[in-house]
Amino acid sequence: MPLLQVRDFPDDVYEEIIFEAHRQNRTIAQQTVILIKKGLGEEMSNKERRKFAVERTFSRKVPQNVKIVDYVQFVREDRDR
Repeated sequence: MPLLQVRDFPDDVYEEIIFEAHRQNRTIAQQTVILIKKGLGEEMSNKERRKFAVERTFSRKVPQNVKIVDYVQFVREDRDR
């Protein structure tokens, strides 16, 4: 992963990044990347991120030797007893 070094970074901006990182339970590096992505217009909203995760999950192929369990069927059978 590339390393980014910024010279003459304003102290007040750095303090804001530290404060926001602690508030969001992130490292300073994580918070900085998020802020840069946001500034570049690449940050996904929470709704977009969840939609992407769901689409990615359902698009995965299940190996042939894996049996998919239908939990709804288990619950129905249990209720019928």
